[in-house]
Amino acid sequence: MVKKNTFAASNLGWRQTHLGRLLGHALRRFDERVLTLMAHNMDVPLALSNLAARGQVTAAHVHITRHLPLEGARLSDLAQSAGVTKQAMGDLVTQCEAWGLVTRSLDGVDKRARRVMFTATGLDWLAAFERAVGQAEAEFKDSVGQDVATVVAMGLEAYGSGY
Repeated sequence: MVKKNTFAASNLGWRQTHLGRLLGHALRRFDERVLTLMAHNMDVPLALSNLAARGQVTAAHVHITRHLPLEGARLSDLAQSAGVTKQAMGDLVTQCEAWGLVTRSLDGVDKRARRVMFTATGLDWLAAFERAVGQAEAEFKDSVGQDVATVVAMGLEAYGSGY
């Protein structure tokens, strides 16, 4: 028996306006703004700034910036923290290594493992990322107002903490 489709065309607006989709749009907009700010930041090494300006540095690369601890991490731990596969994170690390942001070295605890760590250039990138995130947050607050921004931040923190 074939189940009849009960969706009416006028009943499908929720697909465009549900909370997950709105959060996704907001995250993409925020990340794009951060990367634009990074592309125009004089403290970002020129080669990296040029990569960001040409769209070569993407939100996917930001995963490393967001999730790599200052003391470094094994690739598997970094992938788990970012919520991506080890293979996907390995590809990102390889790119970031070629750009001079990170390096891989022997893990002090397990000699079979490699540890991903920020380079000096990577730490400069991280500092510029911090400033860009701060500016993007300030722009968000200016756009929606301080009260709304506070409520949004509190709501997202409460919702995200249950994950």
